[in-house]
Amino acid sequence: MKKNTNTSKVKKIPTISKRLRMTLLVTFILFFLLLIRIAWLQFVQGAELKEAMYKQLIESDVISPKRGTIYDTTGKALAISAQVDTVSINPQRIVVTDKYDRVDETKTTALKEKVAKAFSEIFELDYKKTLEKVSSTSSVVTIAQKVEKDKVDKLREWMKKEEYYSGININEDTKRYYPYENLASTLIGFCGTDNQGLEGLERAWDGVLTGTPGKVVASKDAFRDIIPDTEETNVPAENGSNITLTIDANIQSIVEKYLKQACLENKCERGGNAIVMNPKTGDILAMATYPDYNLNTPFTPTHISETDWGKLDSSTKYNTLTSLYRNRAISDPYEPGSVFKIVTASAALEENLATPNKANVYTCKGYQMVSGVKMWCSHKAGHGSQSLRQAIENSCNPAFTQIAQKIGATTLYKYYEAFGFSERTGVNSIGEKVGTIWPLENIGPVELATMSFGQRFTVTPLQMITAVSAVANDGILMKPRIVKETVNTDTGAVTTINPVQVRQVISKKTAETMLDMLESVVTDGTGKYAKVKGYSIAGKTGTSEPSPGKNEGYTASFVAISPVENPEAVVLVTLYAPNGSKGHHGSEVAAPVAGQILTDLLPYMQIPANATNNSDNSSNKTITLPDVTNKTVSEAKKILEGAGFTCSTSAKSTDLVTEQYPKKGTQLLQGSIVKLYSAEENTRVSKSVPDLLSKSLSQVKNLLKEKNLNLNYTGSGTVISQDPIAGTSVEEGSIVKVTLSQ
Repeated sequence: MKKNTNTSKVKKIPTISKRLRMTLLVTFILFFLLLIRIAWLQFVQGAELKEAMYKQLIESDVISPKRGTIYDTTGKALAISAQVDTVSINPQRIVVTDKYDRVDETKTTALKEKVAKAFSEIFELDYKKTLEKVSSTSSVVTIAQKVEKDKVDKLREWMKKEEYYSGININEDTKRYYPYENLASTLIGFCGTDNQGLEGLERAWDGVLTGTPGKVVASKDAFRDIIPDTEETNVPAENGSNITLTIDANIQSIVEKYLKQACLENKCERGGNAIVMNPKTGDILAMATYPDYNLNTPFTPTHISETDWGKLDSSTKYNTLTSLYRNRAISDPYEPGSVFKIVTASAALEENLATPNKANVYTCKGYQMVSGVKMWCSHKAGHGSQSLRQAIENSCNPAFTQIAQKIGATTLYKYYEAFGFSERTGVNSIGEKVGTIWPLENIGPVELATMSFGQRFTVTPLQMITAVSAVANDGILMKPRIVKETVNTDTGAVTTINPVQVRQVISKKTAETMLDMLESVVTDGTGKYAKVKGYSIAGKTGTSEPSPGKNEGYTASFVAISPVENPEAVVLVTLYAPNGSKGHHGSEVAAPVAGQILTDLLPYMQIPANATNNSDNSSNKTITLPDVTNKTVSEAKKILEGAGFTCSTSAKSTDLVTEQYPKKGTQLLQGSIVKLYSAEENTRVSKSVPDLLSKSLSQVKNLLKEKNLNLNYTGSGTVISQDPIAGTSVEEGSIVKVTLSQ
């Protein structure tokens, strides 16, 4: 058999190479690990990552409510809120990561330094402190509050230039402004950086003024733009309500002007305060304290130089500021002195234990012995025998000691309570205190005597003026009112706070008798420096000496009521520790201030003057200045000179008068100078007010005439006060007001 030598071809089965097997194995392992990772992220870290995503994408922006505006009774805005921004950051979002989402520490540090530098330069902040905030581990840190628009615009420009937005938040906010700065500062108070009221009415009415914040919850991208088609939640803010005060900014300005001048001229070591009240409603038309402060910069006193302030230690600075913030008219009880005799006399009349004009009822030999203690009269030589009217005109302490003895402690104490001296008035502000009156069981003969003329116990100025206003209001005590209405700015709903009658304290007849006697105090007694030409004024002086062991100095005060026939205003001026050349008595330093206030106040309140009170002397005749604007200069001169005025102008006779000074309607003495201006000639000339103190009326007229200045005066004799004070620069034609006395 022949052997087959042909080798048949065997078909090879393909095999997987070793390299391929390794590749498949690695792929399988990686896929398996990926599945494990996905499962881990989904089921183990899912909730945590979901929350992180929301934190990154969903932002909640707070919508700050607008704080309500505080208006005066005429509609002037005394406190307003302007739109500003607050800049904050999320430090943990200011980071740089690599492609594996790991934080690059070096680049993150550089980024934080860059952001901190930008913040410090734009907002004028300390770089190191800002860097600490940017590097903080906190979730949210505030960089700058109440930022003005120009600085926020610079920040936005920087963010756009650097193309960096993450972790930087710009939220709308409001900032409190006080357009009139120092006006009524101790009454209004101010807010903190969080818009929360800290002092005064801002604090007392914080719940009404603040409102409720809102918020916007939305998904935002890295550029802080809202992601389209995502859900957005908007909870609108409820703005605060506006409040309207009984305060009149014009009257407040008048009162503050003369109070400050009095405190400076009389060197009042502890300042002073003044209140104007409408006795019929209890409305407070003005409430001033000196020294005051700028509400926009409450931590920098305005009555102390920057150099002197810098020399004070922290404790003294703190005490100075807290003293400035305190509204002394309602927070500082004082010994009222002889002003309180109004209450004692009212009680005597109401109880039929005295009559106003019966002669020789009370005897004054310069003092009154009470249980071995001498009760001195301010007139050490004594007043002799007096009626009640004369006793109150002379402010005689011995006479009122005798009156109190006749009334008795129990009955007198009943009137003290009825007039409101044992309780707070309930005025809608913070810090109201109540005075300290002797408990009835502790009132002995000496205490009864001293209380009768306002010594050795305390009341607040607000308590005192409220009681006197009851006498001016037919014997009806009114609750003091500062806020008269609130307005919900979202709905427009108005809530009116109506005047509140507290009680009938004395009869209308007694009140009328008291007003008649108090008018005699001004016309014939110790209150003559409070006279106002053309108006009837009732009033009472007060001087209280410091309590034993206290080095607080004297307290001088004066209360005035006008017009007597139909009282519209009660003014209380209180000066603490006056040490000027005029003395320390209320008749010398406080009464003239009340007169100055009323001289401006009564015409402003459109209370007509009584022409019969003006002098008939033609050289002292008061004339109402007519309106000559829009007339030619020659026509204006003819009208003014025909009315008894002297014209002064550099304008051509054919020019039209665009302005006259003083203004139309001003009451001027015959012969007063009127300046006329035109569009072509409007040059103003200033003059320095001369020193008129101790000068006679004729001397005053000549001195002012030389300066082209006009005169308004009250009283007779020599000048005891002037306004403006000597050296003040004023425009030609300005009115200088002086008070004269024998």
